[in-house]
Amino acid sequence: MPCGIIRSLCQYETNKLVRIQSVRLGSMKWSLNGFILLFICILMLWNRKYQEFDLLVSSVTTKVKGVAQTHLPGVGDAVWDVVDYSGATAQNKNSFFVVTNVIVTKSQKQGKCPEVPPKASLCRTDRDCEKGAWYQQSHGIQTGSCVKFDVLRKTCEVSAWCPIETKTSPPRPALLAAAENFTVLIKNNIRFPAFNYIRRNILPPMNDVYLRSCQRGNDSLCPIFRLGDIVQQAGEKFSEMAVEGGVIGILIKWDCNLDPLMLSCLPKYSFRRLDEKESNKTLFPGLNFRYAKYNTVNGVEERTLYKAFGIRFDVMVFGQAGKFSFIQLIIYIGSTLSYYALTTILIDWLIGTNCYSAEVGQDYFQRKVEPVPDKEKCIICVSYVDENNIRLVRRSRKKSLQDVKPVCVQPRKEDAGHLRAVLSLLDHSIESTSECKPKPDPRTCRPAWCKCDSCTPSSVPQEELCCRQSRGVCITSSSVFEQLVLRRSLLEAVLLYQDPLSPPADQHQTDALRHCAYRQYISWRFGVTPNDTHPAIPRCCVWRIREEYPSPDGRYSGFRPTRMASRRTCTNGDL
Repeated sequence: MPCGIIRSLCQYETNKLVRIQSVRLGSMKWSLNGFILLFICILMLWNRKYQEFDLLVSSVTTKVKGVAQTHLPGVGDAVWDVVDYSGATAQNKNSFFVVTNVIVTKSQKQGKCPEVPPKASLCRTDRDCEKGAWYQQSHGIQTGSCVKFDVLRKTCEVSAWCPIETKTSPPRPALLAAAENFTVLIKNNIRFPAFNYIRRNILPPMNDVYLRSCQRGNDSLCPIFRLGDIVQQAGEKFSEMAVEGGVIGILIKWDCNLDPLMLSCLPKYSFRRLDEKESNKTLFPGLNFRYAKYNTVNGVEERTLYKAFGIRFDVMVFGQAGKFSFIQLIIYIGSTLSYYALTTILIDWLIGTNCYSAEVGQDYFQRKVEPVPDKEKCIICVSYVDENNIRLVRRSRKKSLQDVKPVCVQPRKEDAGHLRAVLSLLDHSIESTSECKPKPDPRTCRPAWCKCDSCTPSSVPQEELCCRQSRGVCITSSSVFEQLVLRRSLLEAVLLYQDPLSPPADQHQTDALRHCAYRQYISWRFGVTPNDTHPAIPRCCVWRIREEYPSPDGRYSGFRPTRMASRRTCTNGDL
């Protein structure tokens, strides 16, 4: 057993190829292979598949500059610098905010005043107001009194910063529309850990003089941006966006090639709006927040409330760096070898269609495709001596072949050419009345499925088959069986016909004679077998042939379904 396992491991298997001698197919094959090779090379160079890639690690800092003057209702003219329009807000990581519009509520003090009348705060009497209550949109804590808000409405009184902010819609046009001319300096530092490569968007040649004079319109690498240009390149109008605010994304892409001969690592900038710009499609359009400035007047603390609208700019950095890697090159080459299978698929399809010779295509597929039937569902031919039909049954692992019900019954087709060829090899002096070999004694333990009293038991259900369907004389007792199946001279003649240069049969060639006897029986009793079927020889006939031509070591292979090649009915007497 171990030796058999070792021998099975020491084997090599390869695919079977069919070579067609054709100038057209050969030219098409090399043309397609050349096109695929060209495509693979272009793809490799375009996407740099021969490189190992690493993602960047980034940090961003920003500095906004600009001054604007505006007239605030109730306040007057005011000058806004960088502290006013961005310093009052918390700076998030990789982002900055610029105020573009504002609603001012001046001189608020702690006290009691009527609530701004949304529907929930309207009242008629004090019983409609609950002392100490508040709700999500309220500006203070209810005192329990219902007071007059205006001539027509009453609202619940609240303890809050009074007067309460009443204006909700931002001014149009925006009060700080001049922020369009503000500028921002973006400093971006990146690092590729795998290659230990550090870079920044302010390149070494960019000195102080350069940064003071560079403009984005003339230099795409300039790190100083005008806010109006950013919004415009994002597809928006600054004057419209400044009213309610919004969010703009500044995208910095690094696509670096770190190979020495093709060193290139420069940033590319692009811009887009990130929030929903249609006011009628969202409940809370734009971007706003509130902050206050406090002071003390006559010992009383007051504040000025600002509801600021503005634009937040988010700086998003992404990219990768590539460097030549021999391992990546080998992986890419290995992954693209499968593309060459397209050549075989296309040519096979072409041969199988009417675009090519139908005769060549049929011959090609007959040589290339070898059908193998499923042994679990193979069809077995059964022929009984007391019937002139062929039964087709499915192989069963539980029932004996004698008891399996047939799938169908077909008339037996005589192989006339084979019969004439065999009879011509027989001795013409043999008479039909000649004495035959005595019939062997009946088996002492005759199986239940046996009908001729000459079958031996078997442990394999596929071998449990008798020569008869009903009780009667065994076919092995017939003189024709002796002459056509067991006669040594006839079998030697058949073997010599098949191989004219083979040496004469001797005692060491009983296996060849036995197998030849099996074939003789099949040709005699089955004639032309249906395609993809397997003829089964009765147990009594197998036993008689083995008794006549025994195996030297007493070992036999047993019933093995094999695909029978379809025979042509010969009319000239050839085997």
